Amino acid sequence: MNAGIIGLGRYVPEKVMTNFDLEKIMDTSDEWIRTRTGIEERRFAADTQETSDLAVAAAKDALNKAGIAPEEIGLVLVATVTQDQAFPSVACMVQDQIGAVNAAAMDLGAACAGFIYGLVTAKQFIESNAYKYVLVVGAEKLSKVIDWEDRNTAVIFGDGASAAVMGQVSEGRGILSFELGSDGSGGKHLYLTQQQTIAMNGREVFKFAVRQMGESAVSVLDMAGLSKEDVDLLVPHQANIRIMESARERLELPPEKMSKTIHKYGNTSAASVGISLVEELEAGKIKDDDLLVLIGFGGGLTWGALTMRWGK
Repeated sequence: MNAGIIGLGRYVPEKVMTNFDLEKIMDTSDEWIRTRTGIEERRFAADTQETSDLAVAAAKDALNKAGIAPEEIGLVLVATVTQDQAFPSVACMVQDQIGAVNAAAMDLGAACAGFIYGLVTAKQFIESNAYKYVLVVGAEKLSKVIDWEDRNTAVIFGDGASAAVMGQVSEGRGILSFELGSDGSGGKHLYLTQQQTIAMNGREVFKFAVRQMGESAVSVLDMAGLSKEDVDLLVPHQANIRIMESARERLELPPEKMSKTIHKYGNTSAASVGISLVEELEAGKIKDDDLLVLIGFGGGLTWGALTMRWGK
């Protein structure tokens, strides 16, 4: 039995904040942001929207795409670092609001690697026959933890949510291999301050991400007995275009084989990989039996990567 994605959904807020908008409120420029990050605009949630609202919208979209009723979900996993409050968990709010009356629920705190952690966790429950279907959501309202005095981080982040319904898929499809990792000694380089704002040592995080994304991509391919030539699409966490390009080059892939949505949405942390998957699927760039490599990295420091043969 293999576990894989049988339905994908996403939600991005309506409000668009461009680099030119940011120029008006801080000492920065469109050219400075684009050349250093690849970001052109990002979405910000309304004041009346919380992380759970974004998560619920993405979850409903995923359930609809999967053709699965909420009552069939056995477990709800929400990857987030921007919970509405300390407790109840966002997962419990989602479980209630979508009507998943038979589901257990919990949040995962693995920052930008959270969606990968969620997919891998779901795989264990499905392949052990504990649950038939698991809903994995990555959702963030990062706009509420931005330090507007720090232009190096303020220009990076955006809000959004993505969701995947995981279930049993046919032989040879689904998640083929995975790697999860952490380095708590690097937590000091990316964290939430006592003032509840993001602080980041960009240079150290950049070095970590460039090294780890490439190594993990190669590692999961080796585990699956596959080669770089087998990869149809690389879907990296959308953090910084230079970090993403380094992973693509490590796999020796042409530009068209890497998903790129960072220019439209910025860094949406746990939501980014799922949002990119939805975009590529809707654009017709993901077809049945394509081999995907998904990679995430983030605060903790954490990282996760997996290979997946697409299709039910």
